[in-house]
Amino acid sequence: MKKNHLGQINHENPLFPPLTARHSQRRCSFKRKPIKKGKFYTMDPCPFVRLIIESLALKLPQPTKPVAVASGGVYPTTTPCFCKLRLKNFQSQTALLPLSNGSGDSPPESSTSAAGFHLDALTLRRVSGKPVTLCVEVFTGRMGRSCGVNSGKLVGSVQVTVDLGVSQTRSAVFQDGWMKLGNDHEKPSAKLHLTVRTEPDPRFVFQFGGEPECSPVVFQIQGNISQPVFSCKFSADRSRSRSLPPNFSNKNRGWMRTLAREKERQGRERKGWMVMIYDLSGSPVAAASMITPFVPSPGTDRVSRSNPGAWLILRPHGFSVSSWKPWGRLEAWRERGPVDGLGYKFELVTDNGPSNGVPIAEATMSVKKGGLFCIDGRVSKSDSAASTSSRSPIKGFVMGSTVEGEGKVSKPMVQVGIQHVTCMADAALFIALSAAIDLSMDACRLFSRKLRKELCHDEQDSCS
Repeated sequence: MKKNHLGQINHENPLFPPLTARHSQRRCSFKRKPIKKGKFYTMDPCPFVRLIIESLALKLPQPTKPVAVASGGVYPTTTPCFCKLRLKNFQSQTALLPLSNGSGDSPPESSTSAAGFHLDALTLRRVSGKPVTLCVEVFTGRMGRSCGVNSGKLVGSVQVTVDLGVSQTRSAVFQDGWMKLGNDHEKPSAKLHLTVRTEPDPRFVFQFGGEPECSPVVFQIQGNISQPVFSCKFSADRSRSRSLPPNFSNKNRGWMRTLAREKERQGRERKGWMVMIYDLSGSPVAAASMITPFVPSPGTDRVSRSNPGAWLILRPHGFSVSSWKPWGRLEAWRERGPVDGLGYKFELVTDNGPSNGVPIAEATMSVKKGGLFCIDGRVSKSDSAASTSSRSPIKGFVMGSTVEGEGKVSKPMVQVGIQHVTCMADAALFIALSAAIDLSMDACRLFSRKLRKELCHDEQDSCS
């Protein structure tokens, strides 16, 4: 692999178009100031391992006797099947299992994949030198619960031992093929086809030192070491909306009614929010700017999907922020349903403008509990229609950012795949994006409730 003048590997990364030579010079490496004279401290990425479970399929034994439909039986070829994947200290996952009619040990005609597991540095240290066991339980019947009882019937289970020691430095395959469900080798039994493999997935980890609206410092984390790398500046400027009408005069008191209506309208919209990201030298390196106000739908107090608010994530281009170029566009809204949710959609901005972006992430997270904003090609392909675009450049994990629930103190933790960061300017864009999704939780707060004073522009009735 070729390296640049900073000693960094050059990746062909479609998320970051080449910058001009002048702006390339402003990019900086991850080297920090010397801790001791003559020695430099370099922040390395944190080790992560992705445990991948794919090529899932089930082969059921043929019945020795015809199954009577009148007796309540079902044909194996029409029985819905699924599996549960369990890994200690992780939440179990569920995946559908297509049925295979192939003979022998030939690969299945069709298969599915599970979301997989992401093992962080803390987990890897905890299981250091110890293999972990992946348990896969296979069920027939429909997923879910009926009257408080699991509706699926257990067919059998298999276990696969995974050695994480070798997985941090190279890819490894631990199972690839058919496995028999059951210990009786004389009787015909169901078989499960699966591939279990691991890939090293190192990531840079950052954490906000406070809530984004409080203009915090952002630290890079590795193990027990934290190093400041960015600072944030939040602003909320709606001065353009507060100007007096042009027909103002002492003799015409109509302006008072106009101003009252204007103030009421402003209390029903959230606009002008912006987060600037600065490097340690004080130079701006990225920004998140609210370009579409968050306003309630007519007759409601919530931001609807039909009229979402929007942010632009900007990267430097010229000396003035007004000339910066958009890198991504984030839309957010409040989902209706039995559980309140924050819906979002993120897309990369192309040279054709913000209205012709490439969608790469779309999902919903709980307003009460919060969640994880994630851009991951593997997850998107199975869970979101956003990545069906043939133009999508997303392959594997890109980033993840924690978002706390409404009303809770939020200090986002941000993970960025190492292949998407060649310098600090790249990382700054993801920091700006994580600030935007975190602030969207506040921007989508019901308009019948008050905002925190840090989010307000001045003394308004809509602020607490």
